[in-house]
Amino acid sequence: MTHGNDFDGRTVALVGGSGFLGTRLAQVLLARGARLRIACRRPERAQHIKPLGNLGQVQFARIDLTDPGSLDRVLAGADAVVNLVGAFTGDLDAVQGAGAGRLAASARAAGAQAFVHVSAIGADPDGITAYARSKAAGEAAVLAAFPRASVVRPSVLFGGDDHFINLFAGLITAFPALPVFAPTARLQPLFVDDAAQALAAALANPARHGATTFEIGGPEAITVLELNRRIAAAQGRKPLFVQLPDAVSSAFAALTGWLPGAPLTRQQWLLLKAGNTVSGSLPGLAELGVAPRPLGLFLEGWMQRFRRPGRLRS
Repeated sequence: MTHGNDFDGRTVALVGGSGFLGTRLAQVLLARGARLRIACRRPERAQHIKPLGNLGQVQFARIDLTDPGSLDRVLAGADAVVNLVGAFTGDLDAVQGAGAGRLAASARAAGAQAFVHVSAIGADPDGITAYARSKAAGEAAVLAAFPRASVVRPSVLFGGDDHFINLFAGLITAFPALPVFAPTARLQPLFVDDAAQALAAALANPARHGATTFEIGGPEAITVLELNRRIAAAQGRKPLFVQLPDAVSSAFAALTGWLPGAPLTRQQWLLLKAGNTVSGSLPGLAELGVAPRPLGLFLEGWMQRFRRPGRLRS
């Protein structure tokens, strides 16, 4: 689908825009003529986005969701706002609960015509994790402050430089036998570029997509065990996968999850066990005009660097 310069002349603020999804969304919006204001706690970490645009097309700003004055300064003059802020640790309400509501209120006061809030599949006010509850609180706060906002709940995202597929790939390369946590949990991995296109679609047409919650996922749901097997096959490896019972996985996460650099925290384990697939009861990618691409389309190429020897299959 060709969009041309449908964002030409519009200033879009990407709050939390320095990360994995934010970078892809920036690329999409810049190609469609937007002027971007990348707002985050550490703008120096977003400098890689600047070469993606033309001279003067990208600005950087420091923002603090706990400081309303900071929000007002950064959002002044913005025609549209995307909230990409998220966290698994720390004061989750300040970041993705009440903080999201403050951001939406500031965007509305600044005169923004569109607001897209990135939430997560599994957002639930009665969820078993603080993450799920804070995501639900954030959705409610955003819609209370900016009723025409679009809420987008993506499934787990993958890409060539992600910390998802590459985490599994690195472990498979390093060890001949691997434990698999929550082996039967089902995931619906979504290509990050497709997620970026979906966010841009929601942002481009608030009259059509505003006041709507979308769940977006990839074209297939697979188990955690099957995902590991596909990655190993793409590497030309045959490790032994040991399916851990839930009780063992839970105990491991509880005992080691507090350590710096732990592979799995207690909260992450609970989220993984719950799975990450679209419910089918909410609008999705089809309503946003995006056809998702499967992981298999990319996996062989991405796994070349993990093969032995070098880029050749053994």
